[in-house]
Amino acid sequence: MARRVLVDVVSRIEGRARITLRVDREGRAIDARVEGLELRGFESICVGRPIGEMPALTARICGICPVSHSLAAARAGDAIAGAEPPPPALALRRLVSLGSLVQSHATSFFFLAAPDLALDPDAPDDARNPFALARSAPALLADGVLLRGFGGQLVEKVAGRRVHPAFAVPGGVTHALDPRVRDDLSGSLESAMAAAERTVSWWLDLGVPRAPPGREWLLAHVGPGGELLGDRMLRVVAPSGALVEDAIGAGEALGRIVERAVPFNRAKLCAWRDTNGSTHAYAVGPVARLTASARCRTPRAARALATIGGPGSAMDPHAARLVEMLAALEEVGELLQDPLIASPDVLTPAGVWRREGVGACEAPRGALFHEYRVDRDGLVTAARIVAPTGQNARAMNAAVREIAREAGSGREITPTLRRRVQAAVRRFDPCMSCATHSAGREPAALRLVGPRGEVLDEWPRQTDECRDGDVTRNAP
Repeated sequence: MARRVLVDVVSRIEGRARITLRVDREGRAIDARVEGLELRGFESICVGRPIGEMPALTARICGICPVSHSLAAARAGDAIAGAEPPPPALALRRLVSLGSLVQSHATSFFFLAAPDLALDPDAPDDARNPFALARSAPALLADGVLLRGFGGQLVEKVAGRRVHPAFAVPGGVTHALDPRVRDDLSGSLESAMAAAERTVSWWLDLGVPRAPPGREWLLAHVGPGGELLGDRMLRVVAPSGALVEDAIGAGEALGRIVERAVPFNRAKLCAWRDTNGSTHAYAVGPVARLTASARCRTPRAARALATIGGPGSAMDPHAARLVEMLAALEEVGELLQDPLIASPDVLTPAGVWRREGVGACEAPRGALFHEYRVDRDGLVTAARIVAPTGQNARAMNAAVREIAREAGSGREITPTLRRRVQAAVRRFDPCMSCATHSAGREPAALRLVGPRGEVLDEWPRQTDECRDGDVTRNAP
């Protein structure tokens, strides 16, 4: 009979989650689940509200990803209102998206993950946190503060607010960019890029080995020439980088994503349906973007990628974030030099209204989708939000399972096991607030624990239908 070992609760992530490991009689891990514990309910909250409110409302889903939700909702609103934003508005949306990516990646790398990388892995938990990192590697953390500050400052100065900005709207954005703001941001850009390059050098000195390639397919937006950080058409690739499907629009992609509600998780599990109707495990995020992209268009990011070791699903996600920060900062510089960026032409009036629309963008954690249906008065009648962390749930489960097997999970939670499985989760930079807005039930309303801490029974009882085993595991 399999037993369950709980790691409750995962620290240094956004939101709340726990890990459940299933072990056999010999204590070997046979299954693993990362379980979202909170319920957000935003798909229901959206119903009855005007479509024009969706960018500002859905930005409240998360304090880490507000810009991404706002932009995905605005793109869905563009389609419904029949209003393609003018080029200056698209450039401003792009600018705040890049700022959000830098802020989010800096938070993830320096404050959440770096204690796993830079500090003694055998040290107790209270000696492995950002405060300990500040004592051990003050220059590294100072660069993290600088980069996170620059990304947040960019969002605040362009969109008006650092958190939950109400800037993107159907048809464009609410206001133009003040030329003085452009000049201020240009003046502080080079120091941010220098900090990102110093961090790449630190990473190389750290000598982190490449991980074994994942088994999941990878889904990401690419640019018109297949370049990194595109945000219009999607591409599916194998872990090796071999092309599976290309030039997929947001609406088609959302129609190919199969979601399944499960009792043990507030997030739905996702699978990709191929053109033959078969479903496959897949993943999104920085590694997916770098693997799907043909190249880094900007020179500093291209050099960093070549030095780190090139794209591929074996690339460390933390290293991928460093490359993306450099690419984003370089593009910010290009946008700030474009005269178009300060144009007052930032909003297109509504045209022919449609009853439904899909918007997608690359959030820092991966591809994000918003879909809305409206009535003839423009009020939302149905909403669907597919966040990156939900799409990565199966890949996270697989990664934790492999780590637990390597660590020798045994019949109890050792400090080593706890640290290693939590570090595996943090590699995905999960955002549970984004992922756990969907249907599902609390993992256990009542649990009976024996004198040694073993779980004897719980209610509601788990069944075979909870298992994460109904999709194809793609060969490496």
